[in-house]
Amino acid sequence: MVGVVVDAQRMHVTKDHWSELLTKLSELVGKPIDEIHTRDFYSGNGVWRGMKGPERSKVITEVFNWLTERRHHIVYTGVDKVLYFKDLKDGKIPKELNTPWRFMGMHLLLSVQKIHQTQDKNKGHTIFVFDNEEREKMRFTDLVNNPPKWTDSYYNKDKNHASLDQIVDVPYFADSKEVTLLQVADFIAYFLRRYAEISSGYSEPKYPDELAKLNTWIATLRDRCLGGSMMFPLKSRHDCVKLFFNYAPVVVRELHRTQ
Repeated sequence: MVGVVVDAQRMHVTKDHWSELLTKLSELVGKPIDEIHTRDFYSGNGVWRGMKGPERSKVITEVFNWLTERRHHIVYTGVDKVLYFKDLKDGKIPKELNTPWRFMGMHLLLSVQKIHQTQDKNKGHTIFVFDNEEREKMRFTDLVNNPPKWTDSYYNKDKNHASLDQIVDVPYFADSKEVTLLQVADFIAYFLRRYAEISSGYSEPKYPDELAKLNTWIATLRDRCLGGSMMFPLKSRHDCVKLFFNYAPVVVRELHRTQ
């Protein structure tokens, strides 16, 4: 799961620029594109069937460069589902986080809380917008509205501040066609997952230089990472921090430390 962190004052410009990119892609394939479904795009399926692999590769590079040029940052997490479901069954996962989506969503939220509480300019003005997840919306909203006490240790909450005081209200859920940065987050998450799967030996490359290209794209993400050591710290790890650290794939939690 990936989050794109952007100053709200620049969001309208970002939306316009993303729309321009979609218009350009529409012209290339000869069909209207209002949303990139990354899996189909990467595989060359659906409307992308007529676009050759090298052309799609250039578009991917352009999207990652687009992220850098606009100075957007990212936060990310992941979960080893085999280990997660095994320990969930054994009662080792908090009951509040009994789906992988909820587990990762809470980790991103706590990470951003921890990062932003050190930045005076933020002043508790962070808004979270997730892609529509109807099965998660009600329970996750309640979880954020009433965070369990054990989550306080993730960001060393003190008695003078309310829990999750950097987050405005509860998370919002939206259609990615309307909130285009959700498309960007989904796009990045796909490549982070693909990189993790191949690097960890869970999947084979689809073409000879796939891992090399993924390494190049992931290097861009590494440079745009916001507070990697706060997402997966090596030292001073409370039980809450260890929870998210221990269930993340190694290549994901070590991403910000690799070169």
